[in-house]
Formats: sequence, structure tokens, C-alpha cells
Amino acid sequence: MSTNVARITHIIAESPKGFADAVQVGFARASKTLRGITGLRIVEERVSVKDNKIATYRVKMEVIFILE
Repeated sequence: MSTNVARITHIIAESPKGFADAVQVGFARASKTLRGITGLRIVEERVSVKDNKIATYRVKMEVIFILE
């Protein structure tokens, strides 16, 4: 019987398109350097405003991955 140990790292990603796209951007970037990703947890959502308009959508997320 094998056991796994997981680690969590926090990342912040942004997109001008929306929260869902910011999650995709963050996941795509995390998957370039982290192996064994098993899940994501969105911790926070924020927007930046410029000239009275939403400029970017930001997500802070936990990336969960299994240690090798």
C-alpha cells in the first residue's frame, strides 16, 4: 500500500477576460514547473480598476500537488 504526501503552493494569476480565464492562466503556468498537480482551490478573487472600469481579474489560488 502506497502513501502520498502533498504540498500546497500559493499563486496569483490575472487576466483581462475574467476570473475563469485567470484560473486557466494560473494553472497553465503552474503546470509548467510543478508535477503531480491534483487540484486547485480558489482562495480569493479580486479585480483591479482603472478609469472607473475593471482592468483585470485576479485570483489567488492554492495549487495542490503530490511530492515525488
